[in-house]
Amino acid sequence: MAQYFEVHPDNPQVRLLKQAVALLDKGGVLAVPTDSSYALVCHLDDKAAADSLRRIRGIDDKHHLTLLCRDLSELANYARVDNRQYRLLKSATPGPFTFILEASKEVPRRLSHPSRKTIGLRLPEHKTLQALLELHGAPFLATTLIAPGETEPMNDPQEIRDRFEHQVAAVVDAGACAQEPTTIVDLTDPEPQVLRQGRGELSRLGL
Repeated sequence: MAQYFEVHPDNPQVRLLKQAVALLDKGGVLAVPTDSSYALVCHLDDKAAADSLRRIRGIDDKHHLTLLCRDLSELANYARVDNRQYRLLKSATPGPFTFILEASKEVPRRLSHPSRKTIGLRLPEHKTLQALLELHGAPFLATTLIAPGETEPMNDPQEIRDRFEHQVAAVVDAGACAQEPTTIVDLTDPEPQVLRQGRGELSRLGL
C-alpha cells in the first residue's frame, strides 16, 4: 500500500518530504509532481528500482529515461556540455524541457541510450520536486507518469493513488499540476532538433 504525503504546494513540509526520500533510499518508486505532469522517480543507482519503474510504466529498456537534476552544475556531472549548449540550457532552465545530451562517464551504461550514448536531462521548475531533489542530494531517474496503454500524462494525485497504490512506494500530493509533457530538444547535433513540442516554449531557446 502506497504512502500518501499531502504537502503544501508553495511551502512543502520538510518532515513529509524526508519520509518520501527515505523510501527512495530503500528502493521505492515514487509518484511526484513536476512542472509538466506527475512523474515516476527512483534512485539513480538502484537497478532493481529502475526495473520496477519500467514495469509500472509499461516500458522496456529501450525507452529513454530522464535524469531530474537540481541545477546546471549537477547536470554537467552527467552530460558533456559545450559553451553553445550551456547557453541554451541556461536560457530555458528551470522549466518544462527535456534535453538530449551526450552522456558522461558518470552515467551508468545501462541508463544511456545504447546506440548513441546519450541521456535525457531536465531541470524542473516545481517547488516540491526541487525540495525533494535537494533533500536527496542527487538526481532522480524519472519517466513521465502515463498509465500503460494510455497516451495522456496523469496530473491528479488522488487518481494516481487509486490506480497505483499497490505498485509505488508513495505518492507526493502537491495538488494537480499541468497535464502536458515536456518539450524535448536534442542538443547533440550542430543545430538543436525539436523532437517533441510540449509545454516548454521554444522562444526561450530562440527557436
